[in-house]
Amino acid sequence: MANREDFMDALAPLLAAVRETQVTDPNAATALSSRFPVGSPEVQKVKQLMREGVDAKWLCDRENDGVRYSRVQKSADGSLSIDAVHMSGAGMAHTHPGGEFDLCFAVSGNPTFDGQPEGWTVYAPGSWHVPTVQGGVMDILYFLPAGAMKFGPQPEGTTAVGLQKK
Repeated sequence: MANREDFMDALAPLLAAVRETQVTDPNAATALSSRFPVGSPEVQKVKQLMREGVDAKWLCDRENDGVRYSRVQKSADGSLSIDAVHMSGAGMAHTHPGGEFDLCFAVSGNPTFDGQPEGWTVYAPGSWHVPTVQGGVMDILYFLPAGAMKFGPQPEGTTAVGLQKK
C-alpha cells in the first residue's frame, strides 16, 4: 500500500522538471511531455501511487461540490505548492496569478481536462478557467508557483483558457 513518503519519492524527478520549466514558456507542456511522457515509468509510478492514495483517502480527503482535493506539499520557501484533485465535470472558476502546471491521469472513461487528454497542461500567469473534466474521471496534480490560485469569476485583464462551463 502506498504512503505519502513513497508518493513524494516517486514525484521528486517530476517536481524537479517542473521547477526547471518556465511557466511562461509557450512550449512548457511539450517540454515536460518530452522529458516525462505519460507512458514513462516515472509518470506511471506517480499515477499508480496517486490512485492508491486517492482510494485510501490520504490524498483528496476533502470535498467541495463533488470535487475531491488535498494539499500534497508546499515548499518551505513558498515558491511552489502541489495539490491533488479527483474530479469529473466542472470545478470552481479560478485565476492563476503565477501560472499552473498540471499532470492529468485518466481514471475511467476517455476523459479530457479542458479538452486535453491525459498528460501535461500548462497555464500562463494571469490565465483563468473553470477546470473541466469531460468523458470520464481524472486524478490531477496541480503544481502552483507561489501556491497562488484565486477563486472567482474572470477578472478583467485575464486570459480565459479551457472550457468555461459550469
